[in-house]
Amino acid sequence: MTTDSSKRRKVSSITLPGLIKPHDLSSDPQFAMTLARGLEVLRAFTATHPVLSNREIADRTGLPKPTVSRLSYTLGLLGYMSKDVETQKYRLASGVLALGHPLLASMKTRQLAKPLMAHIAKQTGCTVNLGLRDRTDIVYVDSVRADGRNEYLPDIGSTYPLLVSSMGHVLIHGLPHAQKVALLNYLKVQDSELFAQYSQGLDEDEKRFAEQGYCLSSGAWDRELYAIAVPLKGAAGEPPLSMNGTLYAHKNARQKLVSEVLPLFKQTVHEIETSYGLHPG
Repeated sequence: MTTDSSKRRKVSSITLPGLIKPHDLSSDPQFAMTLARGLEVLRAFTATHPVLSNREIADRTGLPKPTVSRLSYTLGLLGYMSKDVETQKYRLASGVLALGHPLLASMKTRQLAKPLMAHIAKQTGCTVNLGLRDRTDIVYVDSVRADGRNEYLPDIGSTYPLLVSSMGHVLIHGLPHAQKVALLNYLKVQDSELFAQYSQGLDEDEKRFAEQGYCLSSGAWDRELYAIAVPLKGAAGEPPLSMNGTLYAHKNARQKLVSEVLPLFKQTVHEIETSYGLHPG
């Protein structure tokens, strides 16, 4: 007979944080379903859809509209959403922003990396970014641009699919085998078309990452943008990160990323990881 506790152990052993859908744990007495649904409501908002009605939130989350109405009302009273009186639509409020700042401010790795990223950006003309995995996306936690000719500068908190970039491939291929298999299986089911479209690049980067420790994107997400990425182990208690450098396409972009930017990245990563004891001696 399978107990609820054994079910929880089984679920946690085959997946990664953020990949479980709330309804999968509906029989788990320790799982706070109302809280999970409230967080799904907050996640319905994106940079391209910053204002939503309750009906639109329901469509995006799959939750019943009466449930969404109660959650929107509650989240509004708590300061996480605000409601426009004329349109009766919602947007995220300052409470959400306040939640994220303690995480960014407490990330030791981010603080250590910032001046080193700025040095690399100034020396190479790259935009240098730092990101981590959020569900099936990369979320940027820092970005530095020293050369005005390189227009690519993602906002902190912006997200991109793991499958389409060198940074995402690093975060996939850097996982322990069992977690990597779980994530890839989830990605195949979650968006089979996207997976099929980018599977070749993912496979190429798997070999490159195993042999040389980096991943390389040549115009996959944006045909004008080239990027190279390396893994960066977080300090104690922090998740794995990835650092990438981007250049807008020109005849030497790929060569420059590999010959000039990559050695600087590897040196920087070693310096950061050594500072908190990962490379003693």
